[in-house]
Amino acid sequence: LAGGRTGGMAAAALGSGDFSDLREIKKQLLSVAERSRERGLQHSGKWASELAFALDPLPLSELPPPPALTEEDARDLDAYTLAKSYFDLKEYDRAAYFLRGCKSQKAYFLYMYSRYLSGEKKKDDETVDSLGPLEKGQVKNEALRELRVELSKKHKARELDGFGLYLYGVVLRKLDLVKEAIDVFVEATHVLPLHWGAWLELCNLITDKEMLKFLSLPDTWMKEFFLAHIYTELQLIEEALQKYQSLIDAGFSKSTYIISQIAVAYHNIRDIDKALSIFNELRKQDPYRIENMDTFSNLLYVRSMKPELSYLAHNLCEIDKYRVETCCVIGNYYSLRSQHEKAALYFQRALKLNPRYLGAWTLMGHEYMEMKNTSAAIQAYRHAIEVNKRDYRAWYGLGQTYEILKMPFYCLYYYRRAHQLRPNDSRMLVALGECYEKLNQLVEAKKCYWRAYAVGDVEKMALVKLAKLHEQLNESEQAAQCYIKYIQDIYSCGEIVEHLEVSTAFRYLAQYYFKCKLWDEASACAQKCCAFNDTREEGKALLRQILQLRNQGETSSTDIAAPFFLPASLSANNTPTRRVSPLNLSSVTP
Repeated sequence: LAGGRTGGMAAAALGSGDFSDLREIKKQLLSVAERSRERGLQHSGKWASELAFALDPLPLSELPPPPALTEEDARDLDAYTLAKSYFDLKEYDRAAYFLRGCKSQKAYFLYMYSRYLSGEKKKDDETVDSLGPLEKGQVKNEALRELRVELSKKHKARELDGFGLYLYGVVLRKLDLVKEAIDVFVEATHVLPLHWGAWLELCNLITDKEMLKFLSLPDTWMKEFFLAHIYTELQLIEEALQKYQSLIDAGFSKSTYIISQIAVAYHNIRDIDKALSIFNELRKQDPYRIENMDTFSNLLYVRSMKPELSYLAHNLCEIDKYRVETCCVIGNYYSLRSQHEKAALYFQRALKLNPRYLGAWTLMGHEYMEMKNTSAAIQAYRHAIEVNKRDYRAWYGLGQTYEILKMPFYCLYYYRRAHQLRPNDSRMLVALGECYEKLNQLVEAKKCYWRAYAVGDVEKMALVKLAKLHEQLNESEQAAQCYIKYIQDIYSCGEIVEHLEVSTAFRYLAQYYFKCKLWDEASACAQKCCAFNDTREEGKALLRQILQLRNQGETSSTDIAAPFFLPASLSANNTPTRRVSPLNLSSVTP
């Protein structure tokens, strides 16, 4: 077992969060990158190499020695060298054939891994040949069951090294044996803490913070990278950004992996400007990078930056036309130009290249929504959820499709799931509120709108919806307070967002003050109404009425308790940009 258990020991020497010896860490990274490549684990090798590249170069005397060969390694060397060359050419069955009967850890891993990849390749080929992009994947990897039987025997005999455990975990996950898979991946991280692949697989299986608490993970510096990654995935962005910042401070400031993860984190909390600037910086450092560029294109799409998105699409097309990310970027580009059929085509192409690619399923769902093809949209979103149950966009998308189909109970379920995944996203809350309203559960709806306002309303709609609910319930005072707060919010941004709702608010307030016989406030609001097309006539009519009443000697009422007035800066005709002191909202809190 000498070949198997060694790599774990070196990494264990440096405890969690201990980045004092960066040279030792660099040695470990270079050594595990080499060991991953020998076993055909390209992505883990790439991850370790990228991270090692971000650290200072080592002098010749300190470079890690090549892994020591055992007697078994020497015996299997010829078969391994031949098989590895076939493996690199993607001739997996051929590689496996020449590795039969090999005993050394490295050759045995390559033998099993070749069989696994051969099954995956056949499955993918068959999926692409036989199925339309939305049909349920009935094709299975035939090799999985046999692999599980053989690997579990080895596992019981404790003959698997860190890489072998990783492969066993992958096989279990593919067979939907999630609980067993998690245990095996945790064991793999203990035996070989430096192998990023095992940590990444764990990330995909952990669905909430509770599960994370109960994992007994090895005390190693790799754990910091894992935690930062899983926090990003679980939408715990504050924690993730703190972790990444501490990694940068520890000496990984040049790492493109960390920079891209920070950009993704800012994308997840919809801090779009920050995310865009980080992605632009990343592209300067690593201009031929394709990973995460689909996320970058989502940001450009949200900002409607057509020329930049067009440039990105052309640029990626030159680098590699047939990468999943490239197809998604081009899909986004066509979607922004409202060519939805073409966009859907590119998302389908992305899924032919990788049927487990989450972003493409969700984006394809959005395109089908645009094309009013709800059943196809529902199927696409369901696929996205199958790939990753944490994808709030797919849950939200399902909610929207059922809303179009006028099925509010279904809606409610999906919006709730989206809200659980993004508790502080006002869009989910407003959607939930609308659902409750349709189901006539007005108390619940009020709570949702109020919470949406409290967490920071992106679309500035929650207060208006809340005010209209109060109006329906004849709670005029609360309605007026909501409208005042809404007007203050809009004006304090220094930009008028939707004229429509602002005019609604002024019209309501003018009538409210008029009923309260507060002529000055009523006429101030009525004058504001005259600035908008849809309320101009009503405003003028109200002003005439006020004038008449004043001439008849009706004095402004002082005996009616009016706990609030229009902010002074609004009653003049200027538009204030300073924030007005908040009003007492205790009466509206549900």
